[in-house]
Amino acid sequence: MSSIEFSNRDGLTLVGDLELPPGGRFHATALFAHCFTCGRDIRGAREISRALAEAGIAVLRFDFTGLGESEGEFADTTFSSNLDDLEDAAAFLADTLEAPQLLVGHSLGGAAVLAVAGRLPSTRAVATLAAPSSPTNVLRHFDEHLDEIMRSGSAEVELAGRSFRIRSDFVEDARSHDLEARLDRLDRALLVLHSPLDETVSIEHAQRIFSAARHPKSFISLDRADHLLTREPDARYAAGVIAAWAGRFLDIDRLVQEEGVRVRGRTDDGFVCRVDAGHHRLLADEPESMGGGDAGPDPYEYLASALGSCTVMTLNMYARHKGWPVERVSCRVRHRRVHADDCRDCPDSERRIDEFEREIDIEGPLDPGQRQRMLEIADRCPVHRSLENEARVRSSLA
Repeated sequence: MSSIEFSNRDGLTLVGDLELPPGGRFHATALFAHCFTCGRDIRGAREISRALAEAGIAVLRFDFTGLGESEGEFADTTFSSNLDDLEDAAAFLADTLEAPQLLVGHSLGGAAVLAVAGRLPSTRAVATLAAPSSPTNVLRHFDEHLDEIMRSGSAEVELAGRSFRIRSDFVEDARSHDLEARLDRLDRALLVLHSPLDETVSIEHAQRIFSAARHPKSFISLDRADHLLTREPDARYAAGVIAAWAGRFLDIDRLVQEEGVRVRGRTDDGFVCRVDAGHHRLLADEPESMGGGDAGPDPYEYLASALGSCTVMTLNMYARHKGWPVERVSCRVRHRRVHADDCRDCPDSERRIDEFEREIDIEGPLDPGQRQRMLEIADRCPVHRSLENEARVRSSLA
């Protein structure tokens, strides 16, 4: 997971977390919207992001304007401004990795992803947790202040033990959104998760959302969960369901291959790069000690990986061909820059060269002669030969 920042359309800096699959390889991307006055670190958001990442989906969750670590004043926000923040986050995700195919929203965040889905062409599936069927549902949390808010223009209200200033334009904006009408035009796969015990947003809201939406749609009851999914088993169950369901609609196994390897990186993101190698998607970065974010292996680690993997492939292939009792081959590769005088085979002692130290472990009952032959074969792997031969790089502007 790496922390990120991006600017919304009002020039405010919004802060979030980018949850990446193990190794940085991802097959799809998702955007998570948190609940009203909550933040990106709520348990449900964390658990769902991790589960999706384990399923190969990169997830961006962030604090809406005026909440958590994001800039701005909460009093200046509305449901509409939340939709704008989501659209700006989707644009950031598109620039950084890939436009989001999955939207996940909790409580009012669920209403928000339903409302914004039509503005994001990349979206193929939407999942909601404890979502209201209308943003006006949040007004009931401070309905005793509504008259004062509309009369005075704003009022200080207490929500979840914290004080927030609510303005009349927030109320008017919430009342202006017809979410059920948008659901009839959603044209996205929909998963509704809701607890019948939810006292903050009743189960009837889930029924209205489900009835208004078109197929394909699914409903999962979170039988013992509370509204905020404060119990870890409930959060993990919801996360697992969303991850399993999403794969069906995101075509995670769909392969889109390009010739060669494509690498992209935004100037504002430091060293981090997205690597597309056929249908494989990876991240490259520099370690924190070099000013990077350590979001993926550095370029020389990829180069060492190429040598190591080619060595293992070559030796296993040779063992199969010879019928030798090799069970497993492991290869550790270390890279360093050394002076030529530290190298036995280098004529020019003044220059520095790249040296790869390769340690090969062959498991299986081989005799010493067979092991020596395997070591000789390792030097014949194609990447080894490419590194030792003269290579040419031809560059051009696209």
